[in-house]
Amino acid sequence: MYILSVGLNHKTAPIEVREQFSFAETEIDKALTALQNEKSILENVILSTCNRTEITAVVDQIHTGKYYMKRFLAEWFGMELEEVASYLFFHEEKEAVKHLYAVTAGLDSLVLGETQILGQVKQAFLQAQKTETTGTILNQLFREAIHFAKEMHHRTKINENAVSVSYAAVEIAKRIYPDLSEKSVLLIGAGKMSELALENLAGSGVSEIVLVNRTESHAKNLAQKFENARAVSLDGLEMALQNADIVLVSTSAEDYLLSEADMRQISETRDSPILVIDISLPRNVDPKAADFAKVFLYDLDDLEGVISANTEERQKIVARLEAEIDMEAERFFEWEKRLGVVPLIRELREEALLIQEKTMQSLEHKLPGLTEREYTVIGKHMKSIINQMLKQPIAEIKEMPERVDADSQIAIFKAIFGLSGKAETEQLQSQKK
Repeated sequence: MYILSVGLNHKTAPIEVREQFSFAETEIDKALTALQNEKSILENVILSTCNRTEITAVVDQIHTGKYYMKRFLAEWFGMELEEVASYLFFHEEKEAVKHLYAVTAGLDSLVLGETQILGQVKQAFLQAQKTETTGTILNQLFREAIHFAKEMHHRTKINENAVSVSYAAVEIAKRIYPDLSEKSVLLIGAGKMSELALENLAGSGVSEIVLVNRTESHAKNLAQKFENARAVSLDGLEMALQNADIVLVSTSAEDYLLSEADMRQISETRDSPILVIDISLPRNVDPKAADFAKVFLYDLDDLEGVISANTEERQKIVARLEAEIDMEAERFFEWEKRLGVVPLIRELREEALLIQEKTMQSLEHKLPGLTEREYTVIGKHMKSIINQMLKQPIAEIKEMPERVDADSQIAIFKAIFGLSGKAETEQLQSQKK
């Protein structure tokens, strides 16, 4: 068994690409199941946020696992395999484990040290557990990563005074309008990002904040927390747009809430310019709106400069934590070795591949007229059959250490497949030394 991670984030792909790879919340369960049914995939967790889409998986072979994870993303999002590959990163084994620790702790975030990603990783893990696409390996790995992130935030306080995306959005507003005291703000969305933005806006002295949300009651509940904020219904959105100086958009909608036509009308009917900051992914404002003279449009990628200028102190903390993450990864693999079934799985695969090799040699003697291409095609199909036949047995044995009758079940497994367990015995002996 091997651990792989694949994905794209704010470092590897621009926002127009990231939004193409964003999983809808309502489709995550379906996606987890679809990926689990791919060849080579034994366990998987899908994490999809405003700045990243990543898969952490347990696979039976590294090369095969990479291919099917990449193919899954291409097919799910309707893209060509080569196009998808150009934006993806891959991490194997220890690097994959270290990457998950760093992501969960907020060390790989656009906002260095932010805590929102911790909740998102936890939710992704719980959803995968509910969908039954995790097992012994990923259950342990994600629990450890989440525990490390919580402990790290408590100990280092790296998240204190961290520059959030919503804070950066307000800083952009201050650059355009140095004095916000006479400005009216329209906030579209009533989630956590919107609440954080509201806190920053209220502290900046804006004269009026108007909230609009698909569920009006959510907007009203949030508005009640702030003295100069009020909620209006979706029917009042057009009027609110006409009166606003600053528009901040943060929702989970999958389409443009403000279209090119909407923004053209706003631009043509206003005397003063309007600042629109879209911190949603997928984006909720048509990027063509930036072409209009009276519209100043910013998205997530435009905020990076504001955020990076405030991360120097937290970078020093990250440098110290990298060594800790390396040790945590080492401890995880020590735990994995103690499972005792990993050597058996590798022995099973080696035996299967040895059978394939002998069969191919026999075939070459019995059918000497085969072309090189025919020989290669037969070999690939034979390997595919082996992989499919072994997937379920491997999935079963990796769960056995957690069962009450683990020893007897593993013994039966060894007997059925004729495994010697020699590597397993050698491993245990080396650990005792």
